[in-house]
Amino acid sequence: FMKRRAKIAYRNLELCFPEKSEQERHRMVVMNFESVGMGLMETGMAWFWPVRRIARWTDTIGFEHIRDVQAQQRGILLIGIHFLTLEMGARMFGMNEPGIGVYRPNDNPVIDWLQTWGRLRSNKDMIDRKDLKGMIRALKKGEVVWYAPDHDYGPTASVFAPLFTVDQAATTSGTWMLAKMSKACIVPFVPRRKPDGKGYELIILPPECSPPLDDAETTAAWMNKIVEQCIMMAPEQYMWLHRRFKTRPEGMPSRY
Repeated sequence: FMKRRAKIAYRNLELCFPEKSEQERHRMVVMNFESVGMGLMETGMAWFWPVRRIARWTDTIGFEHIRDVQAQQRGILLIGIHFLTLEMGARMFGMNEPGIGVYRPNDNPVIDWLQTWGRLRSNKDMIDRKDLKGMIRALKKGEVVWYAPDHDYGPTASVFAPLFTVDQAATTSGTWMLAKMSKACIVPFVPRRKPDGKGYELIILPPECSPPLDDAETTAAWMNKIVEQCIMMAPEQYMWLHRRFKTRPEGMPSRY
């Protein structure tokens, strides 16, 4: 399993960073797998540690952006891409402002109960990723809704847009639909580890309350630029193990 995932990670890095040498990409894969191991431990920390213990290890930067949007009485579509610090990031954010997470229910009811319990330690609710109406209702009420637009979710609800040097990356059209129908502001955030094991930074980036919404393709291309910006803030901590470029235009060969 791990050997296969290493090949996927290397291929993703090859596609996104063709300018890097083979040695540089191999080093990034090694660092990424180290980050995977840390991420597993951090999931337990995020789900079970008390607030005071996490707070001692966390610095929050830019939270005034959240307050500025709330002062406008607008909902917040919180863009949380798939960093390996994902669970810790959700907990850190919820400690400042409890929000609503979008997730895929686990097929195992025990695991589903556990992940829901852990994620609600400092947050309000969870919404099934298929429940678009539920997300829109929450955003219209002014809630903060965590949403991840950076994975390949298949051809049904995707359009093709550039991502790094890949000119046709299947990208969810959900961002366009949610922003258009809810009038929410889009706020990206990055939870990353500090160097040398000194804790975590929760970085809130400036909001975009008038994103380009001409069509799904335009929004997807714009969103992917934000995804790129976030990834480059901690590339070794991103989930490169996912087959991000699995879905291809009809008739095009697999990238893997």
